[in-house]
Amino acid sequence: MSETTIRGLIVKAQSGFFFVETGQGLVVCQLRGKLKQGRAVGDIAALGDHVLVTALADGSGVIEEIEERERAIVRLDPRPRGIYQQVLLANPDQAVFVFACANPDPKLRMLDRFLVVAEKQKVPPIIIANKTDLLRNAEELFGMYTQLGYRVIYTSVKEGRGIEELREVLRGKISAFAGPSGVGKSSLLNALQPGLGLAVNEISTAMNKGKHTTVARQLFPLEGGGYVADTPGWKSLALWDTEPEEMDAYFPELAPLVAQCQFSDCSHTHEPGCAVLAALEAGRIHRERYESYLRLRTN
Repeated sequence: MSETTIRGLIVKAQSGFFFVETGQGLVVCQLRGKLKQGRAVGDIAALGDHVLVTALADGSGVIEEIEERERAIVRLDPRPRGIYQQVLLANPDQAVFVFACANPDPKLRMLDRFLVVAEKQKVPPIIIANKTDLLRNAEELFGMYTQLGYRVIYTSVKEGRGIEELREVLRGKISAFAGPSGVGKSSLLNALQPGLGLAVNEISTAMNKGKHTTVARQLFPLEGGGYVADTPGWKSLALWDTEPEEMDAYFPELAPLVAQCQFSDCSHTHEPGCAVLAALEAGRIHRERYESYLRLRTN
């Protein structure tokens, strides 16, 4: 291996150029030609990838190798030549889902969908219940997710609640942020680090306007270490590649019950001897979550 080959992290990607943080500064790179040989079935290099780079005399670089991804947030894009895997973020340590307690009212069905996608893509999720100053019983509303084993952080920028806890959770990690509009994500990020929410929002706005080809995907560095990435594509992450019979595996309260059902192909909708329906009747499963399961199963 050449002495000029260094390891780095892709922190920005735009129009075939990759900005790689090497620890010795940013190097703007392109892919080595050999990496592009053959028909690509997905993004060869993406935001969050760890890469090996050869530094060139003019200060730019060439990506020689992309390390194997531990996990990735992937959107499947059907194209005439087959399904293409668009990588929204490679190697995320966690997904942070921000929902407001009020104004707007929390869309818990959307949150359930996000959680299913996170379970499927093996990205540990964290739920942020924001704007707690607008609702007295926020814990009642989001408490069922804590019971399921998900971490829920209650935040209020106005009251300064939960900001330190969130800062600690993000420290040293690569975190994907997502949530519906109006939930206070920008204000929350600004409270963590002045100007961060504004910078993230600029890119998010451009991406939501469909400028996917020209806008830069970017990891934003945190002062205490770690990065955050806005990943607005969660809402459109299709579950069409998910078979209905596998949906129960992505609900942690349903998965352990499946083996106890009388029929191995139980849909948990009407069958006799269904352990899920029995648990529902006994109140061991939240009816709202069961309704989300039914909706996602038939979606």
